[in-house]
Amino acid sequence: MPTLEAREQRLLIVAPHGRDAEVMAGVLQRDGLACEVVPDVATLAASIEDGAGAAILAEEALHGADSAALHAWLERQGPWSDFPFIVLLAKAIGLPQPGARARLATLGNLILLERPLNAETLRSAAASALRARRRQYQARAVLADRERTAASLGRSQAALVALNETLESRIEERTRALAQANDRLMNEVIERERVQQAMVQYQKMEAVGRLTGGIAHDFNNLLNVVQGSMDLILLKSQDEFVRARAEIARRSCQRGGKLTGQLLAFARNQSLDLRAIDLQALFDGVRELVATSLGSSIRLGFEVAPDCPGALADANQMEMALLNLAINARDAMQDGGRIDFSAAPAASPAGFLPDGDYVRIAVADSGAGMAPDILAKVFEPFFTTKGVGKGTGLGLSQVYGMAQQSGGGARILSEPGQGTTVEIWLRAAGTLDAAPPVRAAARAAAARPARILIVEDDDFVRESMVSSLEALGHQVTQAADGAAGLRALEAAAPELLITDYLMPGITGAELMERARALYPELPMIIATGYADMKAIEQALGDGLVLRKPFQLAELALSVERALASRRGTGLQPGSGPPLERPA
Repeated sequence: MPTLEAREQRLLIVAPHGRDAEVMAGVLQRDGLACEVVPDVATLAASIEDGAGAAILAEEALHGADSAALHAWLERQGPWSDFPFIVLLAKAIGLPQPGARARLATLGNLILLERPLNAETLRSAAASALRARRRQYQARAVLADRERTAASLGRSQAALVALNETLESRIEERTRALAQANDRLMNEVIERERVQQAMVQYQKMEAVGRLTGGIAHDFNNLLNVVQGSMDLILLKSQDEFVRARAEIARRSCQRGGKLTGQLLAFARNQSLDLRAIDLQALFDGVRELVATSLGSSIRLGFEVAPDCPGALADANQMEMALLNLAINARDAMQDGGRIDFSAAPAASPAGFLPDGDYVRIAVADSGAGMAPDILAKVFEPFFTTKGVGKGTGLGLSQVYGMAQQSGGGARILSEPGQGTTVEIWLRAAGTLDAAPPVRAAARAAAARPARILIVEDDDFVRESMVSSLEALGHQVTQAADGAAGLRALEAAAPELLITDYLMPGITGAELMERARALYPELPMIIATGYADMKAIEQALGDGLVLRKPFQLAELALSVERALASRRGTGLQPGSGPPLERPA
């Protein structure tokens, strides 16, 4: 059995949920600290009385716990003792719980840490608490020595009282110093946690962005083949029945491209089309879709404040975000209920967003609400409370990423039994911009045939692009990868290079750099279904981006713009009518 001295240096850990206690013990034991996991608050007092340096206590362990024995021990601890507690707070998201943390003050000497926290923060807090406890032991030793000295010399009771008063004064002074040190430590911890949280969020989004980028590349390639084929049918066929079927398939491809963009939005790797949108028009546009998706058991309300300005957002992403929020709210109301959509100008809560004018868009339900431990995790990618196969955990992450990338933010307000409100905060816009005109599908041949090199590793996509360009009258050569494309460039100079971005071996970006070294004036187009637009823009230079899945009209116009920029006709990249985008 450990000695009393050893027991008085140990850390007691109370974290009843999951493996938190074992993980923290493992981190601290690697620093040579003795740790013991205590099952609950009810038995914590006995463990402290048996000897302890400090206690690490998860906030949720106090919820509904029998803490009578612990408070009784705290009341009867010696005058030299002010036992330290390190309390791990759940991240404060949403409305405060009335009285939920008031009982923490009864514990006395506290170091408060907000989760999530890193190992360094935990080690620092534990070391600080143990140092404070060791100083208390020194005070105990001083008191014991003085008591023995008083007994041996036969000092009077009055002298002993004076000694105790002096000791109490010193302990009080030291306690104030410890409190001040704790305040400084808390300020450092808060700042460190703020930086750490931003870094963790960035790393999450980076990892998810890499995963979804590959998925988007393959999925958009498939859509591109189908859409290219449908465009060729519409261009060549005179059969109205066939043309009608092809148009339906083409529009389905456009919807598929839209879904890919919505999948990528939560990773904040998507290039959003930020425009000033009319929120009343936005609500009118999603009203029927939401009503159809939710069924008759859900009552709906839509309200836009009369003085509400437009908001800077991507209309497609906002539509999907509102639909996702509505479906989540429905799932929280198994027996039916009410969902209210509202929009109004509002001042940002302190510390939430930079200064500026914002519009608050809220989706509020009458469901069961959420507990604090669930509320703290809802924006994390892949976190879901739904059963296996019933939820991906991406819906709220998409909303969060879209709002952040739009220059605003998102937050959730919820209490058990009080329903849930999800808020999307967007920058307010001034005058609403008119929607750009849509270019009709290309039906004419190219203004002048050109020699074009296509570099694409997907055989079906490459064949579809070759067929489309040949139908427009161009002379096309093709290469199945970057290395073959480089050999073709070295053999003969084309008038235009069109390359995929994500290819094995030599990527499209590397191929463009080498092509630019061979032919500085060669116009280039990069065709991509990948989401990492920052990397693409860095490699692009003066070239054009053609997003998969693209229509024949977009392909034809991109080619004409690229060729015109070389011929010096005055038509530069980005001029002329806008490209048609999938709706």
